[in-house]
Amino acid sequence: MARQRDYAKEYRDYHGKSEQIKRRSSRNKARRLMIKKHGASKVAGKDIDHKDYNPNNNRSSNLSIKSRTANRSRQPKRS
Repeated sequence: MARQRDYAKEYRDYHGKSEQIKRRSSRNKARRLMIKKHGASKVAGKDIDHKDYNPNNNRSSNLSIKSRTANRSRQPKRS
């Protein structure tokens, strides 16, 4: 039987940390920048890809619009 997720614990342990809040804020900013540049209809239902995997790098050369499947299947190389 599957255990239920403890969302409050997840928020406390991960989502509520100041570092993660800054990363999420930067990802949201990237989305707003792409909407401003390309229009809301072009970005709707898509993800904004950070080519260097760094959500704090919001240079236009580092951002691209990708389908959710393509963006979320792309993983950085881990050493």
